[in-house]
Amino acid sequence: RSLSFQRCLQTFVPHLLIPRIKLTVISHQILRLPYSNHARLHTNDGIYSEDENGEMEWEKLGFGPVSTDFMYSMKCCEDGNFVQGNLIHYGNIEVSPFAAVLNYGQGIIEGLKVTRKEDGRLLLFRPDQHALRMKMGAQRLCMPSPSIHQFIHAVKQTALANIRWVPPPGKGSLYIRPLLIGSGPVLGIGPAPEYMFLTYASPVGNYFKQGKTPLSLYVEEEEVRAFSGGVGGVKSVSNYGPVLKALVRAKSLGFSDVLYLDSVNKKYLEEVSASNIFTLKGNVISTPPTSGTILPGITRKSIIEIALGLGFQVEERFISVHELTEADEVFCTGTAVGVAAVGSVTYRGTRFEFKVGENTVCQALGSTLVGIQTGLIEDKKEWIINIH
Repeated sequence: RSLSFQRCLQTFVPHLLIPRIKLTVISHQILRLPYSNHARLHTNDGIYSEDENGEMEWEKLGFGPVSTDFMYSMKCCEDGNFVQGNLIHYGNIEVSPFAAVLNYGQGIIEGLKVTRKEDGRLLLFRPDQHALRMKMGAQRLCMPSPSIHQFIHAVKQTALANIRWVPPPGKGSLYIRPLLIGSGPVLGIGPAPEYMFLTYASPVGNYFKQGKTPLSLYVEEEEVRAFSGGVGGVKSVSNYGPVLKALVRAKSLGFSDVLYLDSVNKKYLEEVSASNIFTLKGNVISTPPTSGTILPGITRKSIIEIALGLGFQVEERFISVHELTEADEVFCTGTAVGVAAVGSVTYRGTRFEFKVGENTVCQALGSTLVGIQTGLIEDKKEWIINIH
């Protein structure tokens, strides 16, 4: 049975994403153990090992799902409190077809990265802020949420259990996806009777297939990402499906992503599909305010603080699409995208181009952020947690 499973892996999963493994059956469960298991640790249901996945082609990592070894699972009690969770083998989960998340979209996601230092330590960037944002989103969707301590503990355990999947320094990061869902069954519209919290991981490289090439954005006027009073300001699972139509259309025309306008005036910049937007004019950096329709990004917040520390003036205000004609630089921020330079924005057939490359403010801000995240620049703001 182990051999047939291995053949399935070789047949259906790209070789690029699967390190050399051997299979061991323990209590009728298949455990994947690396050949070099020099740092063996124990969990409730098996063993995991630290290994550097020597056969992984880290330079070819993109931003897609790679099946790692373990995930963390925790369920909510009837009193609305989450009980202590545990590590389990990565795999499919079982929920009722009537689960609230499947029928009514009662779910919240988060995303944060773990990087590896030259000395092998793992660094986690501002997990408390992600925990707080999940809690805020959960309140909006009438869901209980893990405490900040439980959230960070789950993320740490997931990172350590999958340590061999953390790319070497400078070659990517381990993206951790916390997920909170209404797992209990409902038929009429209402909150779920039970909830599940999961954290799982995948090694990632650049978010965009074009790598670090400046983005080309298309201003969308027909489709709307969010509206006042909705859930555009929280990381609800229901926020991302509606952007697919415009995103697919823009990519078919050769653009990198979509820049959305406000739903009322169709005039003011809001967000890109999965990131916040910034403009630069002289010494002034501007970004739309997070007033309910825009997600309060952790990277956005960090870049604002870094920019202020470097002497820039930062304004959180409504930005008319017509102001793009005067902008010196435009860039996007997000956990997945990092700080990404925008080379051009196309609006009603007119293409506006911006300064990119070396000696730009975008490059300086991005380098500072990455330096802090990777331990190359002193963390004076206590944003980093060392987890190994």
